[in-house]
Amino acid sequence: MVRSRDEKEAYFARLKEYVETYSSIFVVNVDNVGSNQMHQIRQAVRGNGTILMGKNTMVRRAIRLILADHPDFERFLPLVKGNVGFVFTSADLKDIREIIVSNKVAAPAKANAFAPNDIYVPAGNTGMEPGKTSFFQALNIPTKIARGTIEITSDVHLVQAGNKVDASQATLLNMLGISPFTYGMKIISIFSDGQLFPESVLDVNESELVERFLSGVKAIAAISLALNYPTLASVTHSLVNSYKNLLAIALETDVTFEAAEALKERLANPEAFAAAAPAAADESSSAAPAADEKKEDEEESDDDMGARDPHRSALATLPPPRPRPA
Repeated sequence: MVRSRDEKEAYFARLKEYVETYSSIFVVNVDNVGSNQMHQIRQAVRGNGTILMGKNTMVRRAIRLILADHPDFERFLPLVKGNVGFVFTSADLKDIREIIVSNKVAAPAKANAFAPNDIYVPAGNTGMEPGKTSFFQALNIPTKIARGTIEITSDVHLVQAGNKVDASQATLLNMLGISPFTYGMKIISIFSDGQLFPESVLDVNESELVERFLSGVKAIAAISLALNYPTLASVTHSLVNSYKNLLAIALETDVTFEAAEALKERLANPEAFAAAAPAAADESSSAAPAADEKKEDEEESDDDMGARDPHRSALATLPPPRPRPA
């Protein structure tokens, strides 16, 4: 269908409006996406963005018309190829990605189509008549006759992911009512604030970003220190190293300052500082045995009150001896 001049101008104006309104664009592949599924995705995105489709020649021409005002879109041009669409948004990119990739529909297997994932035929009764046993045998699927119907005895890995589905496999899957394919929009790339990056960037979490940033800061600091070239990353290290050099000079010369006096005093009279530390340790260690001894004395007195020694308690109850007659 040939578009009129007015329709083309309206399309160019709409594309320019979207570019100036939204900060990010998802470039998506729409192979095997039907009109009903596209309508559902439009409804899911509504309020957070909009979807624009169009012929690649028109899209490329429209982008070239806005390059004067938006030169960064020149790197966007190579993405306009194949069966692609564009999702414009200013919302959180992770949320929009979830809306796009979660909208999938199951589809029956087609002959000569590449399997997007592994296809298995599960074990169980098929409900088919025994006359179709040869069909299963041709595909090396183990079966048996149970109650007058064909039963698959074990799970079968029919097609590996990435392999082409042949006509016999497609026919079998359709006979069994298995729809192994799922179709939906596939994100090719993301264009945001003039930068182009793959979808996998959205999987990087905040902790990983911080770790990578700190690793870069450490590398810059190490290089700056090695070259003796001050930077924001290395200036704190340079100050600490300079302070250490000043302390070393003060220890070797008569030059002194407040921070170095305490260190000089410690080096000049190490016995005083060494004696102070054991004294404190002795006080703490002597306090512990004293407490233990007091505790033991209390336990012994408690044991005596409880007649711990029966012989001792018996002797204590005897009357005093009588004096012998003269």
